[in-house]
Amino acid sequence: MSIKMPLKFAGSYKVVTRSGEAQKEEFCQKLSMTPLSGQEQDTSGEQDQPRYLVTYFCFGCRRVLEGRLKENREDRVIFQVDDREFEFCPSAGSC
Repeated sequence: MSIKMPLKFAGSYKVVTRSGEAQKEEFCQKLSMTPLSGQEQDTSGEQDQPRYLVTYFCFGCRRVLEGRLKENREDRVIFQVDDREFEFCPSAGSC
C-alpha cells in the first residue's frame, strides 16, 4: 500500500501528536514514510495494518517512528505508535 498524501522533500508539514486527552501540534520538514518489509514486521496479529518507518525533522532534530498505518488519505496520514497517534498533513491544510 502506498501513501496517498503527496510527499515533497522540501515541503513543510504539520504533525499532531495525540496521547489520551493530550494533543501537541508542531511543524516538520523532510518527511519520509517507508513501508517495512515482511521480515521486519512483527507477528502480533495485526497483519491488516501495514507498518511504516516515518522520519522527519522538527526544530532541527531528527525524529524516527515505527508505526501502523491507521488512516491514509490525500490530505492526511495517521500512524498508531504504541499508545500515541501521529497525524501528518501539509502545513497549508488543517489536521
